[in-house]
Amino acid sequence: MKRAVFPGSFDPITNGHVDIITRALPLFDEIIIAIGTNAEKKYMFDLNQRKAFIEETFKNEPKIKVEVYKGLTIDYCKEKNADFLLRGLRNPADFEFEKAIAHANRLVSGIETVFLLTAASTSFISSSIVRDFIRNNGDYTLLVPPAVKK
Repeated sequence: MKRAVFPGSFDPITNGHVDIITRALPLFDEIIIAIGTNAEKKYMFDLNQRKAFIEETFKNEPKIKVEVYKGLTIDYCKEKNADFLLRGLRNPADFEFEKAIAHANRLVSGIETVFLLTAASTSFISSSIVRDFIRNNGDYTLLVPPAVKK
């Protein structure tokens, strides 16, 4: 079974995330959307909200599981018998950052990282931009799936 883990904080999930996940579905038998937790990070949405947004967004997709994890992503991948990490790339800065992590992960664990470029229509979207719109009462509805709009 080809199982991939798509890790992130998803605070909140955006249309950019949805684009990457949807386009990755034909590549894998299962994708685990793994919500990482970091006690030192302040989130806009609590863990249960973030998980509910993702579950609602993909409720009709049996190849997707949504889970929460702590610790190193590669340890979580081993626990789930996942041989692949899925990551989206929006720009060259994302690539440089993700490349270093991917090399380290492969060296330490043998886990391969699969990169997908975001669609041009979503390449500018980030969770931090969405949070800024929300904090300032801006219209963020074109940036997120319907589950977050509620």
